[in-house]
Amino acid sequence: MGSTKIVEQYRPNFEGWIQQFNEWQSRIGFESGWLGDYQFEIKFDWSIAGERIEFGDFEGMPKWERRMQVPQQNIRDAIINMVSVQGDTEFASVEQQWHLLDSAPTEYDRKSALRIMCEEQRHGWQMAYVLCNYFGDQGIREAQKLLERNSSANPVRGEDDRPRLLGSFNEPINHWLDFFMFTHFIDRDGKFQLKMLSTSSFKPLAASMGPMLKEESFHLGTGANGIRRIVTQGVIPCALIQKYVNKWVSTGLDLFGVDESTSAEWAYVYGIKGRYDERDNEVVADREHLNEESRSLYFDELNKEMEAINARRKDGEPELFIPSDKFNRSVGKFKGDRHDLRGNPFEGGDEDWEQYINDSLPGDEDESQLLEFFKEEWIQYREWKE
Repeated sequence: MGSTKIVEQYRPNFEGWIQQFNEWQSRIGFESGWLGDYQFEIKFDWSIAGERIEFGDFEGMPKWERRMQVPQQNIRDAIINMVSVQGDTEFASVEQQWHLLDSAPTEYDRKSALRIMCEEQRHGWQMAYVLCNYFGDQGIREAQKLLERNSSANPVRGEDDRPRLLGSFNEPINHWLDFFMFTHFIDRDGKFQLKMLSTSSFKPLAASMGPMLKEESFHLGTGANGIRRIVTQGVIPCALIQKYVNKWVSTGLDLFGVDESTSAEWAYVYGIKGRYDERDNEVVADREHLNEESRSLYFDELNKEMEAINARRKDGEPELFIPSDKFNRSVGKFKGDRHDLRGNPFEGGDEDWEQYINDSLPGDEDESQLLEFFKEEWIQYREWKE
């Protein structure tokens, strides 16, 4: 098979889904004219998908290429769930971000954000295609649900709409500082998730990941570059930027799921979802702590990225840092625990803790302060190059 295959002919059921997709765009407020000449395409990279199952209890067997080759219904259900969650995040991010296009600080940023939104929608298309094309009526129903849920952060969301599946994708992205934080921290989590699915025992899912990963690299690169440009410009104080780092890092860590996850363990047993470094890691997997291992690698990567960002600080500005993985957690073993930004147990009563959280995370006063900074040239200018 060729390296990258673009599917141009769609089955009738997927063609019906495309009509629903067009209606979704209109409903959430995304104008199709913004796409310009961008074309949604289905892309598979079969050359890197692998021929045999690479880990788990089916290791060494041929990868499954069709639904009926998957030996058990519960494994099919698990694959459908993985594809559905991934697709859900793609459409959610567009719902969170599209309203920013009119307030872009530069044309470079507007075009970068629009490219990201186009590619996120393409990734959602890819996941919907896999559901419709490979999983029959069950897959078609799940693909429809991708367009029925709406991020709680969507400015035109109806009161009766169902929220997106994961917490970060219901968080408001109020302005461009949020956008750069999201693309740096949350899209970086997306890279981890895609990489873990790239070795999947279900071959069409594994083959979908290569093209998606190439596009995702631009998304998280946009976030890192944006934060560096803000820090270099030096208009927004690092102490204020730190509050937004604290907010988005904690929700990004939550995306890796609960500790000692049985669902992650079974996904590994079935060969559906591997470790981030599965093909390079020669150590036998600790199946009971897969989420913790992935979260740790993500956390280490964030700290390395922050070193590059800090190198751009102006003299006198405090050093930015990644808060402890124990701080402000809503998922996992530290859920609801009281730890400060450095990971130390918090000493104090309820009112003290509430004040500490208010001082550590952005609030209304911080948002108002940002609006004043946005009136200045708050981000380093960059020219768009075709």
